[in-house]
Amino acid sequence: MIGHEEIKKHVSLALAEDIGAGDLTALLVPADKALTASVISREQAVLCGAAWFEECFRQLSHAIKINWLAQEGEKVQVDQKLCEITGNARALLTAERTALNFLQMLSAVATQTRRYVDVISGTGAVIVDTRKTLPGLRFAQKYAVKCGGGSNHRFGLYDGILIKENHILATGGIQLALRKAREITPPGVFIQIEVETLDELQQALHAGAPMILLDNFDPERLRQAVALNQQLTGKRAILEASGNITLANVRTVAETGVDRISIGSLTKDIKALDLSMRFLPTV
Repeated sequence: MIGHEEIKKHVSLALAEDIGAGDLTALLVPADKALTASVISREQAVLCGAAWFEECFRQLSHAIKINWLAQEGEKVQVDQKLCEITGNARALLTAERTALNFLQMLSAVATQTRRYVDVISGTGAVIVDTRKTLPGLRFAQKYAVKCGGGSNHRFGLYDGILIKENHILATGGIQLALRKAREITPPGVFIQIEVETLDELQQALHAGAPMILLDNFDPERLRQAVALNQQLTGKRAILEASGNITLANVRTVAETGVDRISIGSLTKDIKALDLSMRFLPTV
């Protein structure tokens, strides 16, 4: 889903932002000094972002060695040691904050996603993300959603058509919008339309919409939407619930029978994982 070149670009920009003309504080340490450090998790989480973490150190020193004691996608516990890092002390100190920033942010996304996935387990619904991502880090955050057990919606405006309220108004209605979308859509690109009422849902179903986003439907209207979908379509449309969905109500939403549940807060409203990097005493 995400290649090494994309990771290198993320890391290069982040290091340049932090280091600027040079890390002045790292000059306190002799240039040839080597040390070992460990990274500890201060809370339960799903580990994610090892490739970004490693790249931060390797862009400063190819000689740095990292020994992972926990694996990508694994649930880690409070005070669990995640890895040990050995190499040039200046490089370790300079890369430390950027590396931890990537690891704690991506682990936070994966952890939050796993919470939602676990809550709806057994319902048949799938948790998906949105385009509400941190600018420049969409691919990284969507990778973290997958790492947490969720699925990805479209990556951008180029790989899927989502016809929203303003598109419908601008094109003259649901039927016209869907017709135009079919005319312009390249092979392999999905078409989805957003509806806000049951009447709009019926229009979309009659127009043959393959995928429908149910915007801010309460559980009762979601159940009605599922029933309508089953009654009015020979080939059942994929229904996606979205809007005001939390850990407290996501199970109820999933049990209405919708196929997908999209949640912007997976990537938008995140609290970074609490991590700590400490140098080990030298003998």
